[in-house]
Amino acid sequence: MDTQKFADQIRFYTMKELDNLGFGHFGGSLSIVETLAVLYGNVMNVSPEKKDDPDRDYFVLSKGHAGPALYATLFLKGYFDEGFLYSLNQNGTNLPSHPDRIKTPGVDMTTGSLGQGISAATGIAKGNQLLGKSNYTYAIVGDGELNEGQCWEAFQFAAHQKLDHLIVLIDDNKKQLDGYTTDICDPFDFVEKMQAFGFSSWRVDGSDVDAIEAAIDQAKQVKGKPTAIVLDTVKGQGVPYLEELVDNHHIRPDEAAKAAIKEAIVTLAEKIEVNPQ
Repeated sequence: MDTQKFADQIRFYTMKELDNLGFGHFGGSLSIVETLAVLYGNVMNVSPEKKDDPDRDYFVLSKGHAGPALYATLFLKGYFDEGFLYSLNQNGTNLPSHPDRIKTPGVDMTTGSLGQGISAATGIAKGNQLLGKSNYTYAIVGDGELNEGQCWEAFQFAAHQKLDHLIVLIDDNKKQLDGYTTDICDPFDFVEKMQAFGFSSWRVDGSDVDAIEAAIDQAKQVKGKPTAIVLDTVKGQGVPYLEELVDNHHIRPDEAAKAAIKEAIVTLAEKIEVNPQ
């Protein structure tokens, strides 16, 4: 698969579903687009046909507010149709703003309460380890989410249990709900911290699909310990207007912002050669 093209498609449909809703978590959804493209495009052993196969790979979006990007990915992979995608966060929807494993095809774990998803992912990885399975568990956690102490308890458990089929991807987009992570609760160096917690860890460019895939391939060579890949990203990644917007975590756009978002959608549509409507 052309992973960069897949990333462009995910970004387009993420923007479309949020624009259709009229508000939402633009910034943190867009910063994980390239990572989702790599995971679902070239890495994970998943498909709509094996969505309940216990031997599939598992994915947990611990930063559940980025659900719109995951939904765009699942739509493009054939888990549901485009009409379903635009039911995002509507009354009675099966596509809530945060992922729900009961409601949405392809979602492995309900998330949204920050800090809890990585604990669930660790439990999945441990369960598969006990069963002697060779499948992998992947989890995306946010940099702001790592303010939560529960994450670090999960990491310590994962390292102690030698969960080398758990790969954690830290979306280091430098911002959280109320501002910059360094201003709110300085995380210092995530790579050094994860290594201190017993992980194999390194940093990659989170906008480079080839670098992300190479990092995951490298992680699979690690034995006896889990891996944390720190993704150097930008909130609103891939959409210049949103990248430059200071308050880009959850956006309720005014008229000027609506116009800029629609212009960005047209630009993305041209890039992937589809109708923007």
